Amino acid sequence: MIEISLCMIVRNEEQSLPRCLSSVRGLADEIIIVDTGSDDQTKEIARSFGAVIRDFTWIDDFSAARNFAFSQATKEYIFWLDADDYLKEEDQLLFRRLKESFPDHVDSVNMQYNLAFDGEGKVVTSLRRNRLVRRSCGFKWIGPVHEYLEVYGPSYSSEVCITHEKDKAYTDRNLRIYRKRAAERENFSPRDQYYYANELRDHGIHAEASRYYEQFLDGGQGWIEDNIQACLRLAECRERLGDTGAAFTAMTRSLQYDAPRAEFCCRLGAWHVEKGQLQQAVYWYELALMLPRQNASMGVKNEAYATWLPNLQLALCYDRLGQHERANLFNEAALLHLPSHPSMLYNRNYFRNLLGDKYVSLQPKELAGEQPE
Repeated sequence: MIEISLCMIVRNEEQSLPRCLSSVRGLADEIIIVDTGSDDQTKEIARSFGAVIRDFTWIDDFSAARNFAFSQATKEYIFWLDADDYLKEEDQLLFRRLKESFPDHVDSVNMQYNLAFDGEGKVVTSLRRNRLVRRSCGFKWIGPVHEYLEVYGPSYSSEVCITHEKDKAYTDRNLRIYRKRAAERENFSPRDQYYYANELRDHGIHAEASRYYEQFLDGGQGWIEDNIQACLRLAECRERLGDTGAAFTAMTRSLQYDAPRAEFCCRLGAWHVEKGQLQQAVYWYELALMLPRQNASMGVKNEAYATWLPNLQLALCYDRLGQHERANLFNEAALLHLPSHPSMLYNRNYFRNLLGDKYVSLQPKELAGEQPE
């Protein structure tokens, strides 16, 4: 069985740290907690789990803090988490099995990172991140903000999932760091251009975000998954600025990088709905349901765009087109994914009253993964 050092950077995490460390009890052979300036009970909680505490002066650089944490590890492999991450019971079992039967040739392990959940508790947004690495490889964290662990060599995709449940309010910390770097006239990397644009977008600064998305895309040096997301987010910014033509151009620009993705199809479908072009919208929503899933991708996955959302929108489109029975079936298909969604339940009553004896209620076994014909 391999031995693992858990390395974390924290600050004022007394609320979430107990859950995190409890979930890795017996899995990590060593816990390294690097504190960047806590003034609550974070350190005391970490010590109660047997952690080694190290202080690190915060310098607006996440990679610097994470690399320092990694430098304190003594075990063969290094595992990292944030304080608002944890392993569910089933993932704790999978992690233990991974430790017991770890492939000899592997230098890094990536795991699914579950970021958001629907009302039924199903994962709707996730991505994969490199989580467990061989210490002797000396892999480094790159980037002051939205840092990433640069790995190479033999890798393994694990079934273990990390669950993220943030219990703090979002702040403008990352935006302030980027603003400071921009004011110092730092030459941003393509990755920084993209993530700075994301921060600007998240804070409603759409014009400036658009400029950085375009700068990122025009540079031609981005990762394909970031390129696609940049196109779609640029389209969103252009829509917020009232330029629907530029939004359409930004959306379709994503086709330069790969075949259509479900999110692209749904966004283009929504664009046509806004224009009153329902037949065109139907084409794109139905395509979203037919596309193969991007399971092997390290990029962000939002299951809504391939499941309930296009079904719900097809119910709307077909209802407006007068094809009420078909609309009913798509609404029922959407309910199979989100049985308690209020809009879908409202639609169900609407179609029940409208169709009478022609109304159909689907059960999961009846659909069996198929879409209405």
